[in-house]
Amino acid sequence: MDDPIGPAGAGIVLNVRAVDLVRGDRLLLEEITFTVRAGEHWALLGPNGAGKSTLLRILATYAHPTRGQVDILGRRLGRVNVFSLRPLIGFVSQQHPLLSARTVREVVLTGATGTIEPVLRRTPDAAELRRAGDLIELMGLGRLAGARWPVLSHGERGRTLIARALMAEPPLLLLDEPAAGLDVAGREQLLASMDDLRERQRGLATVLVTHHLEELPASTSHALLLRGGRTVAAGPVASVLTTEQVSTCFDYPIAIARHAGRWTSVASPAGRL
Repeated sequence: MDDPIGPAGAGIVLNVRAVDLVRGDRLLLEEITFTVRAGEHWALLGPNGAGKSTLLRILATYAHPTRGQVDILGRRLGRVNVFSLRPLIGFVSQQHPLLSARTVREVVLTGATGTIEPVLRRTPDAAELRRAGDLIELMGLGRLAGARWPVLSHGERGRTLIARALMAEPPLLLLDEPAAGLDVAGREQLLASMDDLRERQRGLATVLVTHHLEELPASTSHALLLRGGRTVAAGPVASVLTTEQVSTCFDYPIAIARHAGRWTSVASPAGRL
């Protein structure tokens, strides 16, 4: 049975409480607790195998916790029909199974129907076309609106998928390693677009998975550090992304610095914190 549909309390978009995830005899996530409010921009950071993408799939309703509670926009996972909830969540993954040579505009427009391919015999209305055009411009893809998927760079595809995810005007945007595989120029274009998006849509909440601090937009407000499926630290970035806590998370002495809102990380001299 569905939970009653209503707004999340006090602007809460995600409320995760004591979440465990067990697969076979493996405990993939243990006692994960954090809260995301409207307008907050969270980073999920940790080494490979930490459980970041696994946790993101729970937040996107594509997996359910073994124990604990997950409330998404006021709906309790396990009690709500996920197919009614998913249109309210923008989920961006690099594994987008598009097989045909669609244009950027056509791919973005599929976000209005929640489909991979355009729906046969359905014509987008004027409002959808305007919104698609606005999002394409916002993501810095205006000159590529008519370019087809096979000729797009990895970064251009990523920005196209973010625009697609925003077509339904979701209050929550989840991004799974959006900068993975990008060169420096592609990464900087993506991060600039993310900062611009967050400035224009102040109520949007985002959660971004990465294991590189250099891939965090300057607008990142909060962070959750994961190691071995457990929380190392969670909260505002100033208190979480510190040399001590990041070093603990990655089990290696790493010096953290921040300049012009962006983070860098280097090995500590002679392995000292």
